[in-house]
Amino acid sequence: MAEQTAPARAGTPSPAKSDAAVVRDALGVGVAVGLSGFAFGVTAAGSGLTLLQTCALSLLVFTGASQFALVGALAAGGNPYTAAAGAFFLGVRNTFYGLRLSQLLALPRAVRPFAAHWVIDETTAVSLAQPTRRAARIGFTVTGATLYVLWNLTTLLGALGAEAIGDTDAWGLDAAGPAVFLALLAPMLTSTTERAVAALAVVIGLGLLPVLPAGVPVLLAALAAPAVLYVAGRRSPAREDTTDDAPHGTDGHDAHDPDPATDPGTRTESATGTGTRTAGDTGDDTHDQRGDDQRGRDGTGQAER
Repeated sequence: MAEQTAPARAGTPSPAKSDAAVVRDALGVGVAVGLSGFAFGVTAAGSGLTLLQTCALSLLVFTGASQFALVGALAAGGNPYTAAAGAFFLGVRNTFYGLRLSQLLALPRAVRPFAAHWVIDETTAVSLAQPTRRAARIGFTVTGATLYVLWNLTTLLGALGAEAIGDTDAWGLDAAGPAVFLALLAPMLTSTTERAVAALAVVIGLGLLPVLPAGVPVLLAALAAPAVLYVAGRRSPAREDTTDDAPHGTDGHDAHDPDPATDPGTRTESATGTGTRTAGDTGDDTHDQRGDDQRGRDGTGQAER
């Protein structure tokens, strides 16, 4: 039963999905993204990295966004430490992916250190899209293996090709890295908040690019996320206050209902009703007293007789 635990949302049925379909989807993602390693190899070689350094990055780091950020900052003449810091912060997101996948995949402890190297955007997306744990494991494994092999192979080919063609700037290949990164990022921006964060990050990055060293604008652009979330959080309570505005008084009475404590007509009606009830009570008491007197006289007459 644990093997078939579905990661789908509660209350929604988990459609059956064959292993062949999972493999097909995983191969599609792995091949499509893996071929972009050629662009990284070209960009890394154009930024001044050697063939060994370029291949080592793909083998040991294996996270495309961080690799592109590193070589991009180096190509722009940035400080290596600043470039490494930007790449590190981009790679932190994989830690949060790992927290989610560790519960979903439930891999044996001996396998987890090796599987952690494949925890990236693509493997996480494919795994979370599967309806069962078995399918998630297959998707993670096939995507990770395909992407790792192709990414490293095309990185090698790209670095060798860059050395063969000489000046990569003359061919405009320095734009390949940002283009691939945008192609990977664009489909993930599905909500208004995410688009706002991306737009503000672009404005911050481009605005600070002329005045700060290369690599620093990328780090400061990350401030777009908390800024947008703060504004969105302040707008939500204000919207709730507007919808909750109803014509009710503070004491629980409707605003159009008269207040017994202040409306004269209500006080008159209350007083009249009280008076009527008092008069009725008095009449009842008088009637009871007359009955008692009558019974007393009857008893006296009987005693005299």
